[in-house]
Amino acid sequence: MSEKVVTLSIGGGGKQTSSFIKDIILKHFDNEIIDNLGDASYIKTGVSSAFTTDSFVVRPEFFNGGNIGKLSVCGTVNDLAVSGAKPLYLSFALVVAEGYSLDKLEQIVESAAIEAKIAGVKIVCGDTKVVERGGVDGVIINTCGVGDVVKKLNHYVNVKTGDKVIVTSDIARHGMAIMLERGQFGFNGDIKSDCACLNHMMSNIYEYNIKFSRDATRGGVAAVLNEIAEKSGKGFIIDEENIPLRQDVAELCETLGYDPLSVANEGAAVIIVSEEDAEKVLDALHKSDTGKNAKIIGSVTDDARVILNTISGGKRVVDLPPGELLPRIC
Repeated sequence: MSEKVVTLSIGGGGKQTSSFIKDIILKHFDNEIIDNLGDASYIKTGVSSAFTTDSFVVRPEFFNGGNIGKLSVCGTVNDLAVSGAKPLYLSFALVVAEGYSLDKLEQIVESAAIEAKIAGVKIVCGDTKVVERGGVDGVIINTCGVGDVVKKLNHYVNVKTGDKVIVTSDIARHGMAIMLERGQFGFNGDIKSDCACLNHMMSNIYEYNIKFSRDATRGGVAAVLNEIAEKSGKGFIIDEENIPLRQDVAELCETLGYDPLSVANEGAAVIIVSEEDAEKVLDALHKSDTGKNAKIIGSVTDDARVILNTISGGKRVVDLPPGELLPRIC
């Protein structure tokens, strides 16, 4: 029996579109809001809402620890969570190449649905477009997310000298998992992406004196810290020996010539917290599976640079990554 594949008719608005929505989309995303299938969904949010959007183009779309469907939900949920919002609703739009495996597409949709359930959010609207062969390679997903603001955590002015820097998980796993999956360099390994929703973890620490937080995706921890330094006029001193990093990830980064601080993560956040509350936040993070490897890695300084105290006893400036080190990792 030949494999079922995506055809242009799936995105054409006729019977095939209707069947696709019923047999795959509503099968996995079923809830009272999306079931209405209107041109817009009616949702309720709090007095103050947060709104975000993102697009996902990771290649390959299936990798150790997830796929593009799971990644799209985690990435959008995390953007809301680190901004201090409780995620509520997501949109989910697919752009699919003609001829793409329908079974694989359903796996992607199912993974997104499972992750949304874990995060406690509803996927309430979406769209599907099919592009002629050669127009795109595989699947692209666009999402939007809406959530209720609990505590605004995106104000750079709140960052003060003496505040502590926490990384909520070991770093660089997602980027290196994608590299291994691509098989470009002939390396073998069992590095699993850290792709995960962080909203439950983040909700455990909103009560404390959090100054700023951001998920360390493209550009990794280095990009986040440099962005904060540029916007706040403050700097950071971080200790290499305190940075959570798996040995196999460290070895692969060294072999390929990548700085782990600049490699993407999909389940790690950088949190700036007052010195007084740093240990309390760390204890709260450790109670969550996604925060069990969290560590305090440094402090905020008056020097508007990011400085690393190396294990060898030296110091070096950690700059913004020069361009896209690992293209299409999210």
